[in-house]
Amino acid sequence: MALLWVIPHQAFAQAKRSDLNLVIAMDCSWSVNSQEYALQAGGIAAAFSDPEILEAIKAGFRGRITVTIVHWSTSGTQLTAVPWQIIETEFDAINFARKAALMERRTVKGGTSISGALRFSQNAFKTVPTFGDRHVIDVIADGENNDGNRVENMRDQVADQGTTINALAVVNEVSYLHHYLRNRVIGGAGAFVESASDYIDFRRAFKKKLLREIKGELVTRRNSLGAEVPG
Repeated sequence: MALLWVIPHQAFAQAKRSDLNLVIAMDCSWSVNSQEYALQAGGIAAAFSDPEILEAIKAGFRGRITVTIVHWSTSGTQLTAVPWQIIETEFDAINFARKAALMERRTVKGGTSISGALRFSQNAFKTVPTFGDRHVIDVIADGENNDGNRVENMRDQVADQGTTINALAVVNEVSYLHHYLRNRVIGGAGAFVESASDYIDFRRAFKKKLLREIKGELVTRRNSLGAEVPG
């Protein structure tokens, strides 16, 4: 009897599809002070409160995305700050924005392990409640990988599983960071780097990046029958 219940339940859990399953991976390493952390959180909250973002979500093939926020620092320090949430209505978007604005920083301040962030973020897709046409990890960083595994190896492993890795470079301390992220971190279909000149500029850059990710430029989507359609 249990098996007869489990199979329909699993099918139902995957019946709801999304245009995009997105992990927002926030840099909480030692180089990010409390004010800079607040600017990151506020920028994410502002983006999901913006009507232009909701309009882009609704314009998608399925009209919904699913998002989670991850905090990361050292190779052994990552946690889920805001659990997976489906966003398809104004209420959903505002609710997610409120959670982003109120989330507490609980990671250990330490080194910058982008490789650890990628590993944890990829594993997060195992618990996503929707079947996404696209899986994207949005890495926010203000420095190079200096802790944990070689980031290029982790990038390749994640991209090989069909996930796109994008990056937002906050170049307030490392002027060449956008080049580093482009060459060593991003990967997968349509991967790109967006740059913010500093954390004050983060809000603008994050919104621009999020719009591009929602619209799915340079990639394809699959309709309910499995056929590829233009992104």
